[in-house]
Amino acid sequence: MQGLAIIKPSSKLQLSSFILVAAAIMLLGLAGVAHGGGRRRLVVSGSEDEPCKKMTVYYHDILYSGNNTANATSAAVTKPAAALSTSHWKNGTYFGKLVVFDDLVTEEQALSSEPVARAQGFYFYDRKERYNAWLAFSLVFNSTAYTGTLNLLGADLMAEKTRDISVVGGTGDFFMSRGVATLSLNAYEGTVYFRLKMDIKLYECYV
Repeated sequence: MQGLAIIKPSSKLQLSSFILVAAAIMLLGLAGVAHGGGRRRLVVSGSEDEPCKKMTVYYHDILYSGNNTANATSAAVTKPAAALSTSHWKNGTYFGKLVVFDDLVTEEQALSSEPVARAQGFYFYDRKERYNAWLAFSLVFNSTAYTGTLNLLGADLMAEKTRDISVVGGTGDFFMSRGVATLSLNAYEGTVYFRLKMDIKLYECYV
């Protein structure tokens, strides 16, 4: 029409629009993959007594002592602050000691029983007055029952018979899971070996 100018979009504008659309499609595709192609649904427990998934496993820690290289699964990477850790207890509280571990996790109590996962992470002693630690680790599953990870962290209040730490997420069969792991000391041999019983209850699960 006379008097009207028809403005055609520039090639740069078309290219920018194409890139934005392609990026959006890619993000939607990745989201679909992350959620199992849209097949997963979130299940949230309505009761503390009715988790959406639960399990009991045993965590074995064998601290490197200088002569157990073959079977040690953890090692101290810092020395405790002697002046602080012995300020309250004659034998020390290990305050400041950091331990990195790659520990075996089994379904049964025996160390020789079938493994279900590896616990990989660290703990450190963080209290001067008494034994107390803080944990952060992943349970790495690769078995016929489960694959994926569960990520756990929290204060290990060692004076308590049982203590809870948080399950803050996961991958694979435990995608975005949340819940609580209740720990209790199940066995120990001096300062070189200990076994924890872990009662894990998940209250948010994707299924």
